[in-house]
Amino acid sequence: MKNFSVVLLLAAVVMSFSSVFVVTEGQRAIVLLFSKVQKDSNDDAVVYGPGLHLKIPFFSQVRRLDARIQTLDGAPDRFVTSEKKDLIVDSFVKWRVNDFSSFYLRARGDKAYAETLLKQKVNNGLRTNFGSRTIREIVSGERSELMAEALVQASESAQELGIEVLDVRVKQINLPNEVSNSIYQRMRAERTAVAKEHRSEGQEKAETIRAEVDRRVTVMLADAERNARGVRGEGDATAAKIYADAYNKDPEFFSFVRSLEAYKNTFKDKNDVMVLSPKSDFFNYMKGANPQ
Repeated sequence: MKNFSVVLLLAAVVMSFSSVFVVTEGQRAIVLLFSKVQKDSNDDAVVYGPGLHLKIPFFSQVRRLDARIQTLDGAPDRFVTSEKKDLIVDSFVKWRVNDFSSFYLRARGDKAYAETLLKQKVNNGLRTNFGSRTIREIVSGERSELMAEALVQASESAQELGIEVLDVRVKQINLPNEVSNSIYQRMRAERTAVAKEHRSEGQEKAETIRAEVDRRVTVMLADAERNARGVRGEGDATAAKIYADAYNKDPEFFSFVRSLEAYKNTFKDKNDVMVLSPKSDFFNYMKGANPQ
């Protein structure tokens, strides 16, 4: 009898734990009874919020679903504009579950699977919006309008999954690598051409300045040479006048001094050799010299 009581007590404890489940904050739960979603009198799925709840033990299964706001930030996708130009678009989506029964039935309650379906729906909306606009319109001023329209389309298409789309944002828009490389090469060629044009203009201006400087230098040298010749002529004239005045005052002394200067300049180098006749006029002032 005692053993039977222990068994009953254990069974009661097991039944108690099997009939209770806890839903934490940030979660919602639905209960499956015989693999069917438990519904209320209005035929709506019963959604359990955070707290302690009861269920039928052994026959009920609890499926906990994340009720928090989720971020879908996948790999960038390629879209085509109205100009048939490719763009690489990086976007993200903010979403959350608002119909847990539909979410469980349509997306199997699997977040990864739900995001795969949601990504397709969002991309369809973005593809439609990008396909109706040019690159200039997308980049210049209609980016906000594009995201707003994509949000509306994604919200409508995601309702069947039990998902509420809160926001659709385009983070970055780039050209494909092959197009970017060709554009960069074209820009580089244009910049190179502009640089060559500036260099040629600079060289032309440098040659003009150099020619102007050379002209000025030539003119200045010519003026300096002319002035030097004038000064030299005036100096020669002054010297000739001084010589003439000195000669007129004492011709004999002047001739003597000039002869001494000539002797000095002639015999200053001991290696010089002169062959002259002793009777030459060059030695007139040496003929009467008495040896000491």
